[in-house]
Amino acid sequence: MQGQVFDELGFYLLAGDSAGPAELVEEACRGEELGLGTAFLAERWKMSAEAATLSGAACSVTTRLRVGTAATNHNLRHPVVNASWAATMHRLSGGRFTLGIGAGVRQVYRSFGLPPVTTAQMRDWAGLMRRLWNGETIRDHSGPAGDYPILRIGSDPLETPVPLGLVAFHDDDLALGGEVFDDVVLHTFLSEQAVGHAVRTVNDAAEAAGRDPASVRVWSCLVTVGDHLPEEVRLRRTVARLANYLQYVGDEFIEGNGWDPTALRRFRGDPLVSSFTEPIEGKATPEEILRIAELLPTEWLDTCATGSPQESAARIRREFDRGVDRVILHGATPDELEPALEAYGECRNRDGEAS
Repeated sequence: MQGQVFDELGFYLLAGDSAGPAELVEEACRGEELGLGTAFLAERWKMSAEAATLSGAACSVTTRLRVGTAATNHNLRHPVVNASWAATMHRLSGGRFTLGIGAGVRQVYRSFGLPPVTTAQMRDWAGLMRRLWNGETIRDHSGPAGDYPILRIGSDPLETPVPLGLVAFHDDDLALGGEVFDDVVLHTFLSEQAVGHAVRTVNDAAEAAGRDPASVRVWSCLVTVGDHLPEEVRLRRTVARLANYLQYVGDEFIEGNGWDPTALRRFRGDPLVSSFTEPIEGKATPEEILRIAELLPTEWLDTCATGSPQESAARIRREFDRGVDRVILHGATPDELEPALEAYGECRNRDGEAS
C-alpha cells in the first residue's frame, strides 16, 4: 500500500468513538498518509460537530486530501454565509473543498422548530451559490430558497467552480443530484437493488438535463467495520446504527431495499426497541444491542463490509460493480481502516485500478 493513492475511496472524519474535535487533525493527516482520496464531515447538531470549523481544520493540515461536507443543511446559514464559507475554503485549500448538503430528517427539524427542507429549495439554493461564486450581485430574489433583497460576496468570480454535493435518499433528491449537483452521496445500509436504482436515477436525470452522466460522481456509503475491532464496537457501528435508521425512517428503508416489512414490524414491536425514546446507538448497552441484533435479518447487515481484511476489501470492490463511481468507507477511523486498505491495495495492484 506504500505510496498508493485511492482517489476512489473516502472516509468520514470523527466517525469512530471520538473524544473530541481535536482528534480530527490526526485523522485527516492519517487518512492522507494512507492514501484515501476524500474526507467527509457530517454536521451533527451537537457540541464539537460544527462543519465550517472542522472543514477549515482538516484542509489546513493536509495538502492532497479533498474535504467535503456530507452533509450540512442549506438553511442553517444565510446564503451569503454559505457562499462565503465555501469560497474561503476553496481558496484556502487550493480547490480541495466540496460543499455538500442534504434534506435532513423531518422529525429532527420539527423538534428544533424548523420547516422541512424541500427538493425545490435545494435546487434554488444551488443556483444561488453558483451565481454568487461567479461574482454576481443578485437582487430581489424570490424563490423556494427564500426572499432576499440583495445577495453578494464579491465581484471577482472564483478561478474554478466549487463542487456541490448532495446526500440523497429519495428519488426526487437523487434526480436533483443528477440534474444539478457534482457529487451524490447515497445512504448507508443500501441493498444491491437500492444502489443500482439510485445510480440509474442519478444518471437518467443527468442525461435528461443535458449533462454527461459521467460528470456526476455517485458515492456509495459503505459501513466498513473489520473483525479486528472488538465485538462491542462492531455491533454498535453496525447493528445499533442500522437500528437508529429503522427507528425513524424504517419504512423508506424497507421500500427502497426491497426488504420484508414484517421484519420491520417485528423489530418495532419488540418491547426493548419500543422502550427507546432516543436513538438506540447512543443509549443501548452492549447486552441490549446483542438482543436487538437477533431481531435483524442477516441480509440487512450484509450491506456492510465486515470480516477479515480480505473479505472487507472484496466487499468494497463489489460496490463498483453496482455502478457507483466512489465509495466512502464509513464507521471507522483511518487507523481502523488500515487493514482493509492494505488488502484493497493488494487486490487493486493485482487486478487493475478501480475505474
